[in-house]
This record gives sequence, C-alpha cells and structure tokens, in this order.
Amino acid sequence: MSQLSIVVTCTDRKATAPAAELRVRELPAGQVDGRVAEWCRRIGSASDPRPLEQLYKGDHWVRAQRLPSVAAQVGFTADLWVASAGLGLQPVSAFAPAYGATFTPRHEDSVGHSFEERSVWWRLLQRERGAVTLTELANRGPVLLVLSEVYAAAMQNDLEALSSMKAEALLIGGARDLPHLPRVPADASLRSALGGTLTSLNARMAAWWLEHCSDSRLTAPETWDKLNKWVSEVSKEERYQRTPMTDQNVIAFIREGLAQNPSYSRTRLLRMLRDQGLACEQKRFAELYATVENR
Repeated sequence: MSQLSIVVTCTDRKATAPAAELRVRELPAGQVDGRVAEWCRRIGSASDPRPLEQLYKGDHWVRAQRLPSVAAQVGFTADLWVASAGLGLQPVSAFAPAYGATFTPRHEDSVGHSFEERSVWWRLLQRERGAVTLTELANRGPVLLVLSEVYAAAMQNDLEALSSMKAEALLIGGARDLPHLPRVPADASLRSALGGTLTSLNARMAAWWLEHCSDSRLTAPETWDKLNKWVSEVSKEERYQRTPMTDQNVIAFIREGLAQNPSYSRTRLLRMLRDQGLACEQKRFAELYATVENR
C-alpha cells in the first residue's frame, strides 16, 4: 500500500479551555522572535498535555480524523498530521496542552497583525517545535494537504518548497495556486451536496477526493474528471445572513488580502469576504477597492 501523509488545519475548539498564559493574547508585546520563544517556553512547561486527537473538537476535527480510514479503503496507508499555529506541524499522536493560537486575522489570539508577522511566526515555530517539514513528508510518499486559506497563507514558504520538489501532492482549500502543487479550491457551492458546516467543507472535500482516487494514485487525471463532472451536477449557490461592515473594516480586509496575495482580484476578495459571513454591496466594494489601489 502507498504511504500517504494527510496534513489538516487544527481547530480553535478545544476539549478544555486553555489556561490564561496559554493564550497568545497574554504574550508580552515585542518582536515575533521573542514572542515565539516565550510561547514555546510556556507550551513546553505546561501541565495536563493530551494527545492531539483528543484535544480538538468540532465538525472539522471529526471529519479530519476519518480521513486516514477513507484513504485506507482505496489502498493508502495514511498518517494524519496537524498544522497548528501554536504547535507547528505535529503528528496527531503528539501531546500538547489546551492553547489559544490562530492565524485568523483580527482574532484575539491571532499570532500576528499582518501576513508577514504570521509567516515569520510559522517559520520560527516550526524551527523550535515542528516535528517534521512538508518536504520531509513528501520524501516518504504522496502528501494530501487540507488547509484553510489563512493557514495556507502563513505556510506559503513551506508550500512553495513542496511545490519545487514536483512531488505527488494535492492541496484542498489553500490560498493560491502554485506551479507544481495541484489545488482544489474551497467551494461553498458544494456544501449542500457534501453536508455539514462550512468549517468542515475542506475535510469533506478531501474525503470525497480520496473516495474517488484511482489505483491508489493521489492525483490521477481520472479523479479530476470525476470531480469536474460531479461539481457541474451538484453545485448550488447558497445565500447567507451576512454581517454588515464599515468602510474602514472593508478597507482593512482588502489591504490584508492584497498583502497576503497581491494577485487577488477584486472579485476574488469580495467572494472571500462573503465566504466569511461578511456583507458588502458589490458597487461599494468596488469603490473601496479602487481607494486602496490608488493609495
């Protein structure tokens, strides 16, 4: 059987509440390197660690933990790995305490205020605590990455290194396309067909992909053909009750998005905003986008 490494995004929901000192919001202000060092010291000295498989909760995590068994049904021997803003890249069997750390912008426990800060945090955290790198996983066999947009953006340098290997790998979700890393973007129009919540959409898309893999090959052309046919049959646009935003918040969102990926179009950014349950009328968004572009 082919060895497959499955890398999934962690979740903010934990089995127990983190101690105050294990929330990023409680770190002292300062440069990223100092904050990472202090964070690693706190994580390393914390009591009551538990296996990651028991630490996280929620629909996304339930679905993520099922992926290895789905992979086994089509001929893979799969290991599950967790990409965590608080722990780096870890096997699901690793032990850690409950903690509060995320790459999500504007969250109280976000590890950085900008794309650059979050990328540096990930690089330094991986150096201090990461159990393995993506390129090391690729040397073992195919790699299936199931990553949210903000986590993939923070891990961009690692994804580029994986892409440069031209190894067999697939990204479900993610933030941007890379030359030698095929990607299946998150598609909210598939939620009704896949079931569950939007938070578990990427994990459910990954399960669908694995179920339709051909001859234990992760990126077989036949699987792409099946996906395209299926999407054309079941895709259904959904309408949501979205939260209105001030002009200042919309502008901040646009700037953050363009800092994360300068190639994002206005249409792409508006869709990202709406996928997060936020509201902005199309004409107003276009005017605010032009304001940002002209500065």
